[in-house]
Amino acid sequence: MIHPTGQPFLVYADAQGNITDFQDLHAAGMSGGIFQLPAKSDFIPLPEGSELFVLPGRLPIGCDCTTGEPLLIKEDPYSGKKIQAVAAFMAPAHTAILNGAYQTSKRAPRLPLFAYTAVGWYDGRFWTTAFRSDKDIRQDFVQFNQREIDSKTAKKLREHKNNKLIQHLGKCCLTYACPAARNYFLGRWEAPLPTSPVCNAQCIGCISLQISGKCSATQDRLQFVPTPAEISQVAIPHLQHAENAIVSFGQGCEGEPLLQAATIEKAIRMIRSRTERGTINLNSNSSLPQKVKRLADAGLDSLRVSINSAQIKYHKNYYRPKDFTLSDALESINVMKQKGKFVSLNYFILPGFTDSPQEYSALCDLLDTTHPDRIQLRNLNMDPEYYLKSIQFLPSAKPLGMKRWIQNLKTEFPSLQFGYFNPPVPKG
Repeated sequence: MIHPTGQPFLVYADAQGNITDFQDLHAAGMSGGIFQLPAKSDFIPLPEGSELFVLPGRLPIGCDCTTGEPLLIKEDPYSGKKIQAVAAFMAPAHTAILNGAYQTSKRAPRLPLFAYTAVGWYDGRFWTTAFRSDKDIRQDFVQFNQREIDSKTAKKLREHKNNKLIQHLGKCCLTYACPAARNYFLGRWEAPLPTSPVCNAQCIGCISLQISGKCSATQDRLQFVPTPAEISQVAIPHLQHAENAIVSFGQGCEGEPLLQAATIEKAIRMIRSRTERGTINLNSNSSLPQKVKRLADAGLDSLRVSINSAQIKYHKNYYRPKDFTLSDALESINVMKQKGKFVSLNYFILPGFTDSPQEYSALCDLLDTTHPDRIQLRNLNMDPEYYLKSIQFLPSAKPLGMKRWIQNLKTEFPSLQFGYFNPPVPKG
């Protein structure tokens, strides 16, 4: 991995969003509200397909080039005009080491549902504090040719005018540029199977439904339940022909798929009556272990359990669950493991919380008792300050640091896989 030969400099934006570097200060990072000077080895070139966001109502913080002390910049040092902090929203398969560093004003709006990673400028390019967490190229920017996507999507939509699910995926592909929907229409890798317009949780960071109105959802939620036949029409050809074929229930554009377990069970049986090829996966809050068991018996190959925390109180404060707890999710892991199935944790990463000593300890206990096969390192797409306030996080010690956190886990659990995506599950 390439790292800068020197320390990257602070970047900030003017009121119009124009980004400037300031070489009197180094770029700073933030971990659970603590500002720090990142190590040069924390930085990688800003991955292709990433975006830079300005952070309204937030002033940038840099570090003194001599002492490393965090310093607040209140105005443009060149013009004296108003400025805004800047952060990076990274391309898939990359995990944050530090968030962007800033001070929030009292009237600042809540940040939209994206992740905000520290960014700096050095030697003619942007650098961000992150590491590549999965070598899989399935969602890399260079893998997508828009002309090919438009052509193949239009063709499939014409051929399946009566399949509501395929029509919905066309919107995901063409309107929201969903990588999974794009790959479906390109006939490769992992294809999405959204099924549920309802949910049994009210996650504070839900990307498909925000009730408060203070923060918009990033996409529209599915408005219908597809039939088993509609689901099968997507899944069967994909599993039969795609390279490293996976189909996944549970997508960002829906609620909780286990609430449609009867439909999914029928669809899985229909799919498996036609092909044994490929992986059928479920992304879920895993709140209903008995329904997970039914799906495993029907032919479900893998389960991805989404959690923000291995601690019951923080899990509850984030998910705001209706009639389930973290214990139910852990029981779903046990159900799958007892049947010899593959289990991943879809573990939301926020530097300063994820690598806090108490969260690390709780995660180790969870891994010791449930033995999942893989952790998917997914950046938490949410305003960091609002998240910590909402879950009522009270830090008790200095964070480990994300690099030390993952190294400790690899040492403690040598058979545990780490990645970003759902892997194909070998048969047999």
